[in-house]
This record gives sequence, structure tokens and C-alpha cells, in this order.
Amino acid sequence: MTPTATPVHPPVLPNQEELIRRLLSDTPLLKDTPDHLLQVVNVLESYGLVLDAYSKNLVDQGEQQMLNPFPVFRFFHEGFSLKRFWTHLMGDRINFEYAEYCQKAMFWHGTGGLDAYLDTPEFAEACQRIIKCKSARDPLLALNNRLYPDFAPEAIRSLTTIYCLGLFWRVMSDIFVDLARRYAIKEVTCVNDVVHHIRDGLVAAAGSPIEYKVSIGGEEIWVLPPEAGLTFLVDVAVPYVEAVFFRGMPFLGTVSYNAQARQISPDISDFKYGALYADPIPSMGAGIPPSLCMQDMYRHLPEELSLWYDDNGRGQTDVHVQICVSFQKSMFCVTNAAIAGTMPHPLDSDDPEQQAANRAYAKAWSGRLMGCQRVALL
Repeated sequence: MTPTATPVHPPVLPNQEELIRRLLSDTPLLKDTPDHLLQVVNVLESYGLVLDAYSKNLVDQGEQQMLNPFPVFRFFHEGFSLKRFWTHLMGDRINFEYAEYCQKAMFWHGTGGLDAYLDTPEFAEACQRIIKCKSARDPLLALNNRLYPDFAPEAIRSLTTIYCLGLFWRVMSDIFVDLARRYAIKEVTCVNDVVHHIRDGLVAAAGSPIEYKVSIGGEEIWVLPPEAGLTFLVDVAVPYVEAVFFRGMPFLGTVSYNAQARQISPDISDFKYGALYADPIPSMGAGIPPSLCMQDMYRHLPEELSLWYDDNGRGQTDVHVQICVSFQKSMFCVTNAAIAGTMPHPLDSDDPEQQAANRAYAKAWSGRLMGCQRVALL
């Protein structure tokens, strides 16, 4: 008698009501399993170490590269040497290009309080002061500014975003590295502990001021003054989640930029190319910016996670893809924490109006999560 094959049913993905339930009941979006805990904590530890380098470089760029027309040494914030230059050319280095990709996503999508301030007369005035000071020492800039008066202000806007992203990643690096420390001493024992740790870190830093000033020719000029009232969570962290986790940018070579093909929406608010939507495509492919980030994390991969990859998937053969999958799972935890940290009211509130406000907030977020890679949550 021929044995009957047992049919394999596709996994049942969480629907919107289930996502709302998880958000309102303090249940993590990511399924709470030992394997998920191991992957998320370890991949965030490696990411935290990478973000430490990203943060230092972006902050240094903000401080040293203002209106530099040829910032060819911007990645050498630790100092230039022939040895470092050679290892840079050979690719034996942190890939800061990925950090710039994330900055471009934030700059392009332009959401939140930071972007709103960049459109104010106060910021425009600061730009003109900077341009005037730099032009006195740079005739090329003076000529360029007369011919193209919008060029220099746009460059200052971009560098301001670079600096703010560096400040954001400074906080996130510390949160992720401390998460690994708490995991090692058994203070973090489940996925919900991970979400709570990140949430508490975001909330603790929520009101931290985002300020930025530059020194040009001995004169200090505020780009983002204290009076702007910009803060970490709502003005930088949430816009980052919006731009990088949800919207992103289409990768060259994966979709057609031909307008007739209509593979890319003309409305960038409809973009769904962020980390939570992405297919775990074979990392290290040409033109795929996250490949650079996966390589950076691979260089700092904790032994526990490396050994886990040996026994799962195809071992080290597809380790970059496996890192990408683990990283996507971890980003759901970060998104989960950001939603929890910005919930309008406490989840245990008995007030019907507050409960309704929380549900509306959770419903709005869950609607966006429905288009994400929900299979990553299983």
C-alpha cells in the first residue's frame, strides 16, 4: 500500500485583530520562543557595535564636513593613515555607505518634527549665516551660491540629518549593547523582556534635546538651537522608523525605475520598501545596501549566534541571508517597542476613552503592519 503524504499547510499569519490584541495586551509581535530570543539579542548586540561606529562617523561628519565640496575622507573619523586607507580600499572596514543610505531615506521622506523645522525661517537664516562665513574663505562656494542659491542650503539640510541620525544611533547602540549585557546575566529571558528593554530605553531618552551647532572661522552658529524644542523620540526616532522600517527606497536591480513599467509608486508616501517589508533576498547582491550592513554585523557576530547558524539553514553558506532574517525579526521588536513607548495612555487604564484612544492607535499601526513580512513573526 502506497503511503499517503501528509499535506503541509501554509502557516496562519496573524490578522489585524490579532496584531491589535498583541499591541494592547503587552504581547510581543514576534513569537516568544527561545530561538527568537537567541537570534534577536545576539543580532542586536552585533548591530549595536556597528551602530557605535556609524554614530561616531556621522556625528564627526556633522562637525567637520560642513559644506565641504569634496568630502573624500569623511569615513576616516579616527584619523587618516596609509594603513587605514589601504584597508578601506580592500573593503576590510565598516561600511559607512549603509549609514548614508539610511540618512538619505530619512532626508528624502522627510517626516516628523526635524523635517518641519528644516522648513522654518530660523533654519533658513542659520543657513545663510553659515554660507556667508564659509564663502568668505571659499570663493568656489561663493560663486556656486550665486549661480545656484538653493544648493548650499540643501547640503546643510542633508548634513543636519546626518548629524541627527548619528545622535539617534548613539542612543540605540547603547540600548542594544546593554541588552546583551542583561541577557548574559539572565535579566532578559524572553522576547517580551527584549521589547520592554528597548521600550524603556526609548522612553528614557524620549525628551533628550536634539541640538546642533557648528564652528566656522571661530564663530559658533546654531543649526538646531535649543529654542527649536526638538527631542529624541518624536522628532528623530519615530521619523527614522517611518523612513527606514516602513518606507525605505527601492533597491537598484530589484525593480524597474522605468516610469512605464509602473513598478514604483509616484507617491513616496506609498513606498513599502522598508526593513519590515523586505524579502530576505540573498544578501551581498550588487546594489543592495543592506548587504553592507549584514557584512558589518557578520564581522561582529557573537559566537552563540554563529554556532546557531551552523545548525540552522545552510550553515555558514548562507549566513548573510540568515543574519538578514534575524535582523528583520529584531526590527519588529524595535518597532513593537516604539509603538509601546508612544502609546497615548497606559495599557492598564480603566478609562473607556483612554482605552478607545489606545485601540485606535494600535489599529493604525497594525494596519501598516499588515503589509509587512508577517511570516517573520511566527
